[in-house]
Amino acid sequence: MALKALDIFKLLPKTNCKKCGCPTCLAFAMKLAQKQASLDQCPDVSEASKVELAGASAPPIRLVTIGTGPNKLEIGNETVMFRHEESFYHPAGIGVLVSDTLEGDALKVKLEKIRKIRFTRVGIEMHATVVGVVNTSGTAEPFAKAVQAVAALDIPMVLMSTQAAHLDKVLASCADKKPLIHAATAATLDAFIVLAKTHNCPLAVTAPDLEALVPLCEKARAAGLQDLVLDVTSGTVAGTLQTLTAVRRLALKKNMRVLGYPCLVTNRTVDPMVAVAECSMLVAKYAGIVLADLDQPEQLMPVLTVNQNLYTDPRKPIQVEAKLNAIGAVTPESPLLITTNFSLTYYTVAGEVEASRVPAYIGVLDTEGTSVLTAFSSDKLTSEKIAAFINSDEVKSKVSHRKVIIPGYIAVMSGGLKDDSGWTVLVGPREASGISKFLKTTWANA
Repeated sequence: MALKALDIFKLLPKTNCKKCGCPTCLAFAMKLAQKQASLDQCPDVSEASKVELAGASAPPIRLVTIGTGPNKLEIGNETVMFRHEESFYHPAGIGVLVSDTLEGDALKVKLEKIRKIRFTRVGIEMHATVVGVVNTSGTAEPFAKAVQAVAALDIPMVLMSTQAAHLDKVLASCADKKPLIHAATAATLDAFIVLAKTHNCPLAVTAPDLEALVPLCEKARAAGLQDLVLDVTSGTVAGTLQTLTAVRRLALKKNMRVLGYPCLVTNRTVDPMVAVAECSMLVAKYAGIVLADLDQPEQLMPVLTVNQNLYTDPRKPIQVEAKLNAIGAVTPESPLLITTNFSLTYYTVAGEVEASRVPAYIGVLDTEGTSVLTAFSSDKLTSEKIAAFINSDEVKSKVSHRKVIIPGYIAVMSGGLKDDSGWTVLVGPREASGISKFLKTTWANA
């Protein structure tokens, strides 16, 4: 549980020395409580206070890392129940289940499908971020072969087997990739703890309900394991959602450190469309990893989109750089469109311009990541700002004409913009879907 400013203040030297850059120790404590400063900025704090503050201010949900290198998956370390309270910080791992009963070409086809699940949305690449390898065969050799093949994807793995011996065999060759060992039960916990400690990998634990899960976590913690993941998959989606919510609430609101770990769920729903809806709900309600049999791009894209939307900081909309962008083989006579630097707005406009096959410039104005109407209503997109942009050296050096296209939703500013800039102002369509027709007709005849 996060410490309050007064609690932190009691552990500070109280000398008001200003070495930290704050006028008083209380002011510094307030910054620490708001996560706007770090304790190492105070040169006089005692070691005992450092230890106490570090323990008390540890995140209520531990950050667990699966995999290594640039593709590693970090889950947990969340601090709020609802995104609007602050933000969600570590996107859920969205992945595909791969059975070790797949052999030869069938396995190659499955892995190729996973490799091709890649999309670019608002300038950000989305793809499957984890793969669960399932020891369906119940034997060691097929499991080892499947793990070896999946490891070549360079995507974090969840090794799923009930047999410690099988896991030990595959970990001997892939422990350096730091896979998640899945999943210890009451009957196998001792053996799985040895595996996790020997190979220095995170461990997933599972039980029929929370009451049975708590002692397993306590035992794993007592054995010195820090990186745990809770598999809370139940027989129904409703039951799983309830457990996910209960774990989050107990960790954040009741400060139950024993449940302060990210959660994993698996979805085995046969109907892919129902599975998409269920996986999206699981992402929205606190799952740290969602594994499913979905392996088609059109199936995983909605889940990945929900994940991206939820884990975008609501206080900092996704933005693109404010500048003049060229789409296609532009010339000085190419049309010039104006839009905002909200990523979703820009990439929607850019996509429609590209689809029109009419080379054009897009002037992106800095509106602090807000959409056209929002920027206009808050005076972040004004005729003065547009006039300053289109009369800048950047635009004048590339555009020879003096005609500018503004979004239809801000047609009301066309007169003012003409007066401020001296340019001919063309009012474009309200919706981006009308850009192609506009460029081929209205602009062509302008």
